[in-house]
Amino acid sequence: MLTQGQIEESRNAKYNATVVSIRKVHSDLMVLRVKPDKAIRPHRAGQYTLLGLGFWEPRADGCQVENLPDEEYGKLARRAYSVSSSILGDGGDSFHDPSLHDWLEFYIVLVRESGRDIAPALTPRLFCLKEGDRLFMGEKITGNYNLSLVKPDDDVIFFSTGTGEAPHNYMTLELLRNKHQGRILSACCVRYSKDFGYVAIHEKLMAKAPQYKYLQLATREGDPSKKRYLQDVVLSGELESHLGHKIDPAKTHVFLCGNPAMIGAPNKDKETGERVFPKPQGIIEILENLGLRADQGHGKEPGNIHFEEYWS
Repeated sequence: MLTQGQIEESRNAKYNATVVSIRKVHSDLMVLRVKPDKAIRPHRAGQYTLLGLGFWEPRADGCQVENLPDEEYGKLARRAYSVSSSILGDGGDSFHDPSLHDWLEFYIVLVRESGRDIAPALTPRLFCLKEGDRLFMGEKITGNYNLSLVKPDDDVIFFSTGTGEAPHNYMTLELLRNKHQGRILSACCVRYSKDFGYVAIHEKLMAKAPQYKYLQLATREGDPSKKRYLQDVVLSGELESHLGHKIDPAKTHVFLCGNPAMIGAPNKDKETGERVFPKPQGIIEILENLGLRADQGHGKEPGNIHFEEYWS
């Protein structure tokens, strides 16, 4: 354990950013804005950086018990988070302009249990933060999950689960600020409707931007026999109904972020080298059956299905 003096010394040495605002959607979900001490580096919507807090910091009540060896208390718990956006300015009348602000926004869910012997390290500490508190934020903002391949008149489709919509919010802002001409559809799946942290913003945005559509799916509410997942939106034809036309692989980009089971990224068979899709069926396999193609990585020709697995 560290003394109070050691804690203050570690904070001064290792923290480089300040919490400027916290919006609690509910007890286990928040929108956090963080101002780094140095100027924010140029970056693209969809990219990510690191947040961190010392193991010496307090943790939220009701979380998995953490047992740390003494030598860990002086270190930082760090994790990558995609940068999010509230899309509209705080007044709700115009699009947010990132260049006018010195903070970045993050969309964070409290992970209470890890399902393993090692307890969640960072989010139980992040949920103890208050405005004005200090923390660590990475100076580098990076990642290949961005809009660089999208043309102005392409249709752009976002599928996410939970806080996986964070990068899609920022990407939506980039598209609309650049007067994107194609359709933009964002679909998010959560357990309960209370977990839609940006729903009021999306409703305002649909009224403001006719080419934009936001779909909400809550899997643990309503009639269980009518429960839908994001895969169902594609298989049923609902997706094309909202687009107003058939999916054109030559003019469509799809972005997937969240639960790997929703994404359904293929693995390579060790013996044959062939791609093998997981079961149950994920969105990548469904879309490839419609003529789209997932990114292959490793310098290969990029596809028009791009994905970011938010957890493992």
